[in-house]
Amino acid sequence: MKNRLILFTILALSASILLCSCSGGEIAEGGSDIERSAFCGELESIAPTSKIEGNTLYLEKVENLPEDFIMGVDLSSVIAEEESGVVFRDYSGEEQDIFKTLAENGVTHIRVRVWVCPYDENGNGYGGGNNDAEKAAEIGSRAAKYGLRLIVDFHYSDFWADPAKQMAPKGWKDLDLDGKADEVYKFTKETLEKIEAAGGVVGMVQVGNETNGALCGETSWDGVCRLMSSGSRAVREVCPEALVAVHFANPERSGAYADYARQLSEREVDYDVFGSSYYPFWHGTLENLTSVLSNVATTYGKKVMVLETSYAYTPDDTDFNGNTISDATSGITKNYPYTVQGQANALRDVIEAAAKATGGIGVCYWEGAWITVGGASREENKEKWEKFGSGWASSYSAAYDPDDAGKYYGGSAVDNQALFDSNGVPLQSLQVFNLVRYGNDAEVKPESAEDISLIIEDGGEIALPETVDVLMTNGKKQPAEVVWSEEDIEKASSGGAGNYVIGGKAGELEVKCRLTVLEKNYLLNYSFEGDEQVWVSENLSKTEQLYVEDKKDDSLTGTKHFHFWSAAKDSVEFTLEQTAENLPEGKYNYSISIMGGDAGEYECYAYVKQDGEIVSKAPMEITVYGSWDKGTIEGITVPEGGSVTVGVYVKCSGSGGGAWGKIDDAYLNKAE
Repeated sequence: MKNRLILFTILALSASILLCSCSGGEIAEGGSDIERSAFCGELESIAPTSKIEGNTLYLEKVENLPEDFIMGVDLSSVIAEEESGVVFRDYSGEEQDIFKTLAENGVTHIRVRVWVCPYDENGNGYGGGNNDAEKAAEIGSRAAKYGLRLIVDFHYSDFWADPAKQMAPKGWKDLDLDGKADEVYKFTKETLEKIEAAGGVVGMVQVGNETNGALCGETSWDGVCRLMSSGSRAVREVCPEALVAVHFANPERSGAYADYARQLSEREVDYDVFGSSYYPFWHGTLENLTSVLSNVATTYGKKVMVLETSYAYTPDDTDFNGNTISDATSGITKNYPYTVQGQANALRDVIEAAAKATGGIGVCYWEGAWITVGGASREENKEKWEKFGSGWASSYSAAYDPDDAGKYYGGSAVDNQALFDSNGVPLQSLQVFNLVRYGNDAEVKPESAEDISLIIEDGGEIALPETVDVLMTNGKKQPAEVVWSEEDIEKASSGGAGNYVIGGKAGELEVKCRLTVLEKNYLLNYSFEGDEQVWVSENLSKTEQLYVEDKKDDSLTGTKHFHFWSAAKDSVEFTLEQTAENLPEGKYNYSISIMGGDAGEYECYAYVKQDGEIVSKAPMEITVYGSWDKGTIEGITVPEGGSVTVGVYVKCSGSGGGAWGKIDDAYLNKAE
């Protein structure tokens, strides 16, 4: 497969294009009652021009919101959902075209992803909506009927593209950069022409999706920018009035957006909008989002916006497939409760952050209607996911992505983040797109009590707080006394190492303390939370940053971790270690965790020293953001009163430059 002849590649590409055309259905010229000349032109909007009344949510007005601020919703999976039997309704519960519902609630733009050929050789869809060019044209046509413009999101892949994965389409993977650039141009042009023929009105086109240094199998900035420029050229030719957007993720990474924008500027990529993903539970503070986007806008004269955001309205799963965030999700920031009011506040605050940014033009909510297909069991739902592509991936995706989608295929992971309930009825949070312009002065009342987390060693005291913060519907916090369950406390006290939930009550609100009881750890400051100066780092090269960082989103436990970063190639090399002394006699196990990225060629391992010499090593992997790898060394023999030094060694050449990473959670425990 990797050594195909060019001739075979061309034949395969032709077959792929034909297959995709057949699978989605041809869009006939003039297939909409909207005239072709309306493409990129004016639309008659049915969006409300005054405040929607009757909403019971509290919402503060966003000041100085531009009249033409984009209020977008990604609706990529909607056709697959409807084919699976999903019925969308209005607020009274009556069936209604979802595009009309969105327009009536203040939405101005519909976003749709486009894959080149998301089908296997037998025409079976990979899932995730099976979003090919034909689907985009159909969605564009339906959107235009209600005055909604399209944001076309080209992944330039056959399936999901994101910071961890930017695979070339099947038919392009053996092409060189020139060949890929030609295909990007042609595919962009032909897809936009299909949307035009169907009557869709394009307001913006993304030339790539979350392209953090890679696109369509290219991993150099020269290659990425060449492909972006090819896509941009096609947009300018077919729809010159549309905005061209680039799209990146992880705004919380220090210096990343400034570097991405610089790379594009140096290579003269023609674009209008620098877009960002921003998920409140992953991507840092709103203040940082505003700051990094403003920096790009002022430095390079670009418009900026949030192209993806979302938040949960419930912690519950509705389709028998695990969700991205829930009460059980660890390692995330939960600044809002998982309620409709919490979802509304989260969306409102993102809109405000984008509007505050210099050049801020809009926000798009990701997959706002990807709800359960409504079966009574996982088996029933799975049949629909497989047949219609209404899950995030089908088993057929293994033909293209065997290591991820082909293993973990299933349903929607964001049904609890939709703007519609599981019956297709819109939530009141959908009206945020309208109400942010006016505010909604509803009654302020308690919304939820903040859950807390506590980590102790086995045998330690369970010290629970007497008060917890109660979040009000206006987003402000108030302290409230809490009564904890004595039964839960006793169970955790006598249960040994493990995870426990201790329930409580703050007035009428339920409270949870998630308690982790650890085996005794003979390392001090094991997760870098304390002030003890017990960890010693040695810079063996010219690593620019080596320090303890306070950033919850990047931590495995707590809010702190050890951080490293360097911009120059071959500049990262260091050790981080601690010596444990006066240990009881016995055998010990040691482990430590790392995650990072842009490592290039690297060497990384956990190690154990005795008498100043390394006696054992455990290799560790540095892959992508959020992917933690643990190095474990077992059976370390220590005499009575002895000592042992444990640590981690990291050396990275850097991928196109420097490298970065986070180290957390070091354990030295007695072996069983």
